[in-house]
Amino acid sequence: MEAGFEKYGFPEGKRYNSFVGYFKRRYGERLQKIVLDAGFTCPNRDGTIGRGGCTYCDNAAFHPSYSTAGKSLHQQLDEGIEFHMVRYRTTEHYLAYFQSFSNTYAPLERLKVLYEEALSHPKVVGLVIGTRPDCVDEQKLDYLAALADGSAMPGWSRDMADGTVRHAPVVIVEYGIESCYDSTLRRINRGHDYVTARRAVEMTAARGIDVGAHFILGLPGETRQMMLESCAMINELPLRSVKFHQLQIVKGTRMEQEYAACPQDFARFSLDEYLDFFVDMLERLRPTLSIERFVGEVPPRFVNETPWGLIRNVELLRLLDQRLEARATHQGRLL
Repeated sequence: MEAGFEKYGFPEGKRYNSFVGYFKRRYGERLQKIVLDAGFTCPNRDGTIGRGGCTYCDNAAFHPSYSTAGKSLHQQLDEGIEFHMVRYRTTEHYLAYFQSFSNTYAPLERLKVLYEEALSHPKVVGLVIGTRPDCVDEQKLDYLAALADGSAMPGWSRDMADGTVRHAPVVIVEYGIESCYDSTLRRINRGHDYVTARRAVEMTAARGIDVGAHFILGLPGETRQMMLESCAMINELPLRSVKFHQLQIVKGTRMEQEYAACPQDFARFSLDEYLDFFVDMLERLRPTLSIERFVGEVPPRFVNETPWGLIRNVELLRLLDQRLEARATHQGRLL
C-alpha cells in the first residue's frame, strides 16, 4: 500500500491535484483557454439588483488585450490563438472562455447563438462559461447539459490529438462565489448569498456538467482562520475545480477607498506568508478537487503597489511545489 500523497495519484507527480494535469489525463492533450468578451453585463451593474458592481472589480484588469467586445467571437479566438501560440507551440485545441462579466446573463436564445458561434471555430473543442450563481436557471442549465452530451449540436465533432474523436464539446461552468460568508458577500456588494451559490453549483453538477468556482483570499473582514474554516464548506460543494486568488487592490475601485480608510480590516500577505497559508488551505481541501489557480495576476498599471514584485505565475507554481515538499505535506493531509 502506497504511503502519503502518492496514493492519490496526483497529476505530474505533484503533491496537489493540478487542473492542467487533470485536463491532460482526461482529454489526452493540453487545452488552452481563449478569453472572450461577448458584451455581457451583470445584474448588480445594470440596476436589476444594484449598481456599481462588486467593490473590488475593474473588469479591464482581468482580461487580455485581444479580448474586446467590439470584435467578433471568431476574431477574438483567432487573435487569442495567435497570442498563445508563442508560449504553447504544441497546443492543438482550445476552449472558448466566456469570462468578462456574467456570461449567462441574457435570454437563452442569445446564449445559444453565442455559444454555438464559438463552438463553430475549427480549433475550439469546448466552452468555459464564467458567471454568477444568480444568473442561471433550469432552462439554461438544461441547454448546457444538452451541449455537453452532444444532443444540442448533432454532427459536431473534433479529432483529438490522441486519435480519439469528440462528438460533444467540453462544457465547464465557472461560478464566481468569492466567499462562503454572507457578511463578506454583503460588504463587497456581491448581490447574492452563499445559499444561492450552493444551489447553483448543485443544480449544475446534478446535470453532469463540470463545475468550477472562484474564491478571493483576503477580502475585508475575513481573518485567516475564517478562510481556513471555509475549506470545509468548499469541500462539501460538488465542484470539479477551484480557483483561488489573493486579493489585489485595484486602482479606482470602491475597495481602494475602503482599504485606505480601514486597512486593519484586511488580511494581507507577503509572498512567503501566502505560500505557507495556501499550503495550510491545501491540507484542508479534499484531494479530488482540482486546483486551477492559487494566485492572481493583475497588470502593474492597475494597482498602486506590487509587494511581490513582478514574479510570474510559472515561478509561483514552482515555489508552491517547493514549499509543499519542504513541509512534507500534500493536499487533503488533514482530512
